[in-house]
Amino acid sequence: MPISSLAIRVVLLSLSLASTLLFASIANAQLPAAVDGQPLPSLAPMLKQVTPAVVNIQSRSVVRVRDPLMDDPFFRRFYGLPATPRERVRQSLGSGVVVDAQRGLVLTNNHVVEGADDISVTLADGRVLEAEFVGSDEDTDVALIRIPAENLSAIQLADTDGIEVGDFVVAVGNPFGLGQTVTSGIVSALGRSGLSGLGYQNFIQTDASINPGNSGGALVNLNGELIGINTAIFNPGGSTAGNIGIGFAIPANLAHRVMQQLLTFGEVRRGSLGVEAQDLNADLAQTLGISNHRGALVTRVFDDTPAASAGLKPGDVITAIDAQPVPSRDALHNLEGLLPVDRDAQLSVTREGQALKLAVRLTTASGRFAGSALDNRLAGASFSELPEKWRQQGAAGVRIATVKEGSRAAELGLREDDLLVAINRRPLEGLADLRRLSGRLPDQALLSIQRGRRVLPLLLQ
Repeated sequence: MPISSLAIRVVLLSLSLASTLLFASIANAQLPAAVDGQPLPSLAPMLKQVTPAVVNIQSRSVVRVRDPLMDDPFFRRFYGLPATPRERVRQSLGSGVVVDAQRGLVLTNNHVVEGADDISVTLADGRVLEAEFVGSDEDTDVALIRIPAENLSAIQLADTDGIEVGDFVVAVGNPFGLGQTVTSGIVSALGRSGLSGLGYQNFIQTDASINPGNSGGALVNLNGELIGINTAIFNPGGSTAGNIGIGFAIPANLAHRVMQQLLTFGEVRRGSLGVEAQDLNADLAQTLGISNHRGALVTRVFDDTPAASAGLKPGDVITAIDAQPVPSRDALHNLEGLLPVDRDAQLSVTREGQALKLAVRLTTASGRFAGSALDNRLAGASFSELPEKWRQQGAAGVRIATVKEGSRAAELGLREDDLLVAINRRPLEGLADLRRLSGRLPDQALLSIQRGRRVLPLLLQ
């Protein structure tokens, strides 16, 4: 995005102001209203349009306090303690952005409202409204809530494909619960990833001051358009360190795609290329006769997948997707999860030393797989892919998303958020493996279930 005329004016007038003030007397040091007949530059007119659309969010959830002694029925009976579990109230403060005034839609971060029983929104004019949770995507840390659509102001979304490093930006949010606060800076970097504890990543990095409580707030350009949802800060000193000028925001284009899926499906449905891959190192590159030592080496292409339809083959090295570099297997998985479904993408591939361009289209896949489709003995359970941040922490397999009370799956002892990591000692990569096994489990099948740090055997017979 070219630097706007307002941005150039800010720079030029700042230089003019500096030279004027250098020679001003200390006695007359009050800031003038104008310099050389020109009014001083100010972001105030733009912010008057933006700030009414940035809200403060307070979420409240009741959390059960786990205590091994209190969970023991014998201990409770012996000491005459009540069977009612102990609970504590957890509160979270953050920010949000009204993006649709007619429907009362507010974008924020998943971690701001995750697990909340009650969500209240405070508008810039002081009104406090109860919010309805619409949906969220843990992997991109985007959540959507709805408030009554009464006299709301919304921010227009920018096309973030056009932003550039060096563009001026302004962050608006609710740091430390102090109330609405504005800070300014520039776009420091684009396409940031590799942050610990977060899922699919394609962040805008900025030096505009972002602190706890800014999460879910707005990052806007000098036209007052939303370019990002503020999400995280880099804090090597831990919670005791303050802001060091490295903050991250989710691009508005990505947040908007997630919002549309949450409104349509209630969840985010992602496609998959349908490949297994490994990092390309110097030894493998030499063996394959490839001069480039960075990329994702395809080791397996599954049948009836977008990768197979595109003509991808084992031994190919994926080096880029839509001109975004793929330096490793993890980078491939990250970009794969961010690709829009039902739209063509271009893979840059090296095959036997030759550079190729392959067109691929990811199709929408349901995010859930019914246990009964795998085997009737698992009726009542549903499976889903692992959240990306779980994979980054070393988890594998598929997630047990739901278990219906009183179902056959519940009688087997399955619980929500258990991981099915293997069947008959064969590791599972994802839902694609379950679909291939549908209706084909033998009369006796050994399921390996990971619960916390333990792996429990479960025999179906």
